[in-house]
Amino acid sequence: MQGREAGGPISVLVVDDHPVLREGVAAVLRRHDDLRLAGEAGDGAEAIARFRDLKPDVVLMDLQMPGLSGLEAIRAIRAEAPAARIVVLTTYDGDVQAFQAMKAGAAAYLLKSSLRKELVDTIRDVYAGRRRLSPEMAEKVAVHSVDDRLSEREIELLRLVAEGHPNKQIARDLSISEETVKAHLKSIFGKLDVADRTHAVTVAVRRGIITL
Repeated sequence: MQGREAGGPISVLVVDDHPVLREGVAAVLRRHDDLRLAGEAGDGAEAIARFRDLKPDVVLMDLQMPGLSGLEAIRAIRAEAPAARIVVLTTYDGDVQAFQAMKAGAAAYLLKSSLRKELVDTIRDVYAGRRRLSPEMAEKVAVHSVDDRLSEREIELLRLVAEGHPNKQIARDLSISEETVKAHLKSIFGKLDVADRTHAVTVAVRRGIITL
């Protein structure tokens, strides 16, 4: 990494598809002498390219972006640079997304609603080699850590349910029988501790298993 090794401030790459958010973060960084904006990116693919060019000390990464997602970008960057320090910036407080991001190599998971209070300290902590997860998020991840996780096929099926497709259509789309669809739904209901399709979708969205 560059930045501090040359005696300068911590260099930060901001990745988000909303220019207003990037401008807001840049404004915060300008108020602190030990931080500087290294560059910006608007999607995951651009984030990877900018990381290679700029070699920032810390990356602030949104998760939901067009094209390559933030999660995929985190995995790609960490594959190339295992020591990369990445902070997730997101509006989603689902335990599944937090778990996936931290598993992919993110060092911190920060809600955009907490940016004003926690951004600067989070950047400094992550640069210093510490991991950071709010108590609320840590509790959510811990509570569900022993749950049976949905399989990729179950998540795929649940997305179709969320789009309003009936069992017959889902069976056709996935090239399976209606009985298999029903079996998958029963498994999903059990894992999410719900009783019907609507509640399953609601819980899955809240926890970050699927997005609408």
